[in-house]
Amino acid sequence: MNIRTILVGLALNLIGSNAVWADQVEIKPFIPGSYQQILAASPNQPLMLAIWSVDCPSCLKDMDILGKLHEKHPALKIVMLATDDAEALPEIKRIIDSHKLGGLENWAFASDNPEKLRYEIDPAWYGELPRTYFFDAGHQRVGKSGAMSLEEFEAQFSKLKM
Repeated sequence: MNIRTILVGLALNLIGSNAVWADQVEIKPFIPGSYQQILAASPNQPLMLAIWSVDCPSCLKDMDILGKLHEKHPALKIVMLATDDAEALPEIKRIIDSHKLGGLENWAFASDNPEKLRYEIDPAWYGELPRTYFFDAGHQRVGKSGAMSLEEFEAQFSKLKM
């Protein structure tokens, strides 16, 4: 781990713990090993990983749908992962807060090697956004690229056997 990774991680923690936001948005630093940590924290539990960026218009369109899905399926663990760097943290928090997604588990890339982080998630994923992974209770996954409708999300949820 190099000094830049450590500093970005510290910045994420400081901003996450000291900022005053309506939903007290906490952003965890996504570093090598974080993907396995997310999966390990949900043994035998379905989950959805929604990967997005502040610069992705389609991602921002999905935010309202994700809020509705969380209200409708509160038992489903939804994890949000922003692929932006530490400079975008205020904007990440503003977007999460404005869409009332602060109660979800939120992460942001915190490495000087985003390609390595993407590869760790999925070697076949080259960074297209939004990217959503649906994991069943055994953590078998289905990945979808691009914006999705509420009906498309619901169809994937029905396959998770929640």
